[in-house]
Amino acid sequence: MLVFGGRSAEHDVSRVTAVEVARALDPARFEVVPVAITREGRWLRADAARELIASDRAALPSALVVEGSRLEQLGAAVATPGGGGLDVDVVFPLLHGPYGEDGTIQGLLDLADLPYVGSGVLGSAVGMDKVMMKHVFGAAGLPQPRYLALRDGEDRAAFADRVVLELGLPCFVKPANLGSSVGVSKAHDRAELTVAIDGALEFDEWILAEEAVQGREIEVAVLGDLPPEASLPGEIVPGAEFYTYEDKYEDDAVVLRAPAPLDDTQIEEVRALALKAFAACRADAMARVDFFLEEPGRGFLVNEINTIPGFTPASMYPMLWEATGLPYAELLERLITLAIERHARRTKRAGRQRD
Repeated sequence: MLVFGGRSAEHDVSRVTAVEVARALDPARFEVVPVAITREGRWLRADAARELIASDRAALPSALVVEGSRLEQLGAAVATPGGGGLDVDVVFPLLHGPYGEDGTIQGLLDLADLPYVGSGVLGSAVGMDKVMMKHVFGAAGLPQPRYLALRDGEDRAAFADRVVLELGLPCFVKPANLGSSVGVSKAHDRAELTVAIDGALEFDEWILAEEAVQGREIEVAVLGDLPPEASLPGEIVPGAEFYTYEDKYEDDAVVLRAPAPLDDTQIEEVRALALKAFAACRADAMARVDFFLEEPGRGFLVNEINTIPGFTPASMYPMLWEATGLPYAELLERLITLAIERHARRTKRAGRQRD
């Protein structure tokens, strides 16, 4: 079951991702059952999309349409064999941002006793909340940019004063629980900083300000469990002043280099840091770890981890595995296999707990 759409500001990104995954899955091995979630949180059985996937994947639109008959509850979506719902073996959540990448749907699927692709509740929650993520990185001793956090209701002017004093300008301001650069601003002066703080708080109760690092943007894809593997690193050269939503999904101005032009020592170092960040956040199966490379200066700085990275044509995660020798379709099959294997391990332990 591909679950797409969702309640977050990344709803449309999810719809595009779902098309790419549906096209790539081998129809001889997988029957794809698309389930849409509306912006209001309604679950829909996307029968029209399912028929199109089954009959003519080449005719799929650029983004799956969020439409279909309503599913009143999870049980209607994932009924047991012989029931009246959708009998599925594994769930592939393609929900970026809150209510999808943050541990909420992962907990729901755990309750439903269904295998699913990606991190569990803890890894998803830590990886989604940038404030908690950075606390975890710090506890693990990972190098990272300087930052400050603010909760809505606290003194915004006093926070801006601290940002100017401790981080300096320019700086970046971000909602704690969004991705795809939604709600992110670069503030060059105090007036822009005030606007950026107010804007970020429209998206989330918690926000953070980060120092503006002058460096290259490097990304590493992580795959697997026991142990996970790190891909060759890639590099993003933004078309704008920083890697914006438009850069990622609309303008085609960004340049993605996979693999990145780094020397062997740098490649070994950043891959090791990616695995350490992955382990620190208790991530599972897949993640993309983003870095800044400050040279000369502090070297690699961990920026963030994304536990449901994009699978669109503009996405680095599948490109990095392609560059490392794992084609897109095989990558998806590996992720599905990992989901089933992890569920089997957890089911075995759950049975012992009941005994």
